[in-house]
Amino acid sequence: MSGDGAEPIGIAGAGAFGTALAVVLGAAGHPVRLWARDARQVASMRRLGANRSYLPDHRLPETVTPTDDIASLADTEAVLLAVPAQQLSAFLNRHGQALAGPALVAACKGIALDTLQGPSAVIAAACPGATVAVLSGPGFAGDIAAGLPTAMTLACTDPAAGARLQRMLSTPALRLYRSTDVVGTELGGALKNVIAIAAGIVIGAGLGDSARAALMTRGHAEILRLARHRGARTATLSGLSGLGDLVLTCTSERSRNFRFGLALGRGHAFDPALTVEGAATARAVARIAASEGIDMPLTTTVAAILDHRLSLAGAIDALLSRPLKEE
Repeated sequence: MSGDGAEPIGIAGAGAFGTALAVVLGAAGHPVRLWARDARQVASMRRLGANRSYLPDHRLPETVTPTDDIASLADTEAVLLAVPAQQLSAFLNRHGQALAGPALVAACKGIALDTLQGPSAVIAAACPGATVAVLSGPGFAGDIAAGLPTAMTLACTDPAAGARLQRMLSTPALRLYRSTDVVGTELGGALKNVIAIAAGIVIGAGLGDSARAALMTRGHAEILRLARHRGARTATLSGLSGLGDLVLTCTSERSRNFRFGLALGRGHAFDPALTVEGAATARAVARIAASEGIDMPLTTTVAAILDHRLSLAGAIDALLSRPLKEE
């Protein structure tokens, strides 16, 4: 349950996930200010009482106020940053000063292509002194907005601040588990999108569910390899923001990254207007793996396919011909 249900909460980003968080937190009694950069989208949400662009079947509670005024989020207790990971730095460079007071919670998943940083480092660089947290885990926007039971991880290096945010942002249907492992939490959320693209390719190419299970297992090992190298705890990657998110994203066509991989595997086009965070993350992590000497064959293969340096058939042959070794 949320604390006393009265804390004002800001949400920057009125895509599907930001809107879903607004719906569930507003229904729990919080005054929510849902920011969108497009004034026309804000006007539409106010008029219709729903986000027609992303979650048209879910009403916005009366406690939710759509706005295009970023300054209106300044006096909230926490701001959930639900803008795409690749746009987070530019967003904070423009609006960071207006968000100097609230705790800033990354509600996006990815590794920035320009800085090779995760969301928490991007926030800390743009907003020094801010309380920074990360919200990640297996939760589809539609399920959250519908009030279906969902469990996620809230990570903050400050235990007291993390406990306060956990109480504030948890609801009867959205159960948050607390962690201090910010690095592990955000790496699990970012890298599972890359493995989901690979899983989609496997199914799209007709390689079967057994191959997908093997890929998910080896993908999890690959995520662990980078996470441990970056100082994360192994247990984090076996939890909600690691294994839990990986399973959900690799097994459902509701996952945009999985659908993108399906299209690649089938040789079909994919809507270029849709953000696929795993594509940018694959390229960023492939650079990290190369520069830091980390063996990440699935990630580097996905990046090579995306950059047309490797054909699908060539990728399958390369992975299957790797030397045999102990698990």
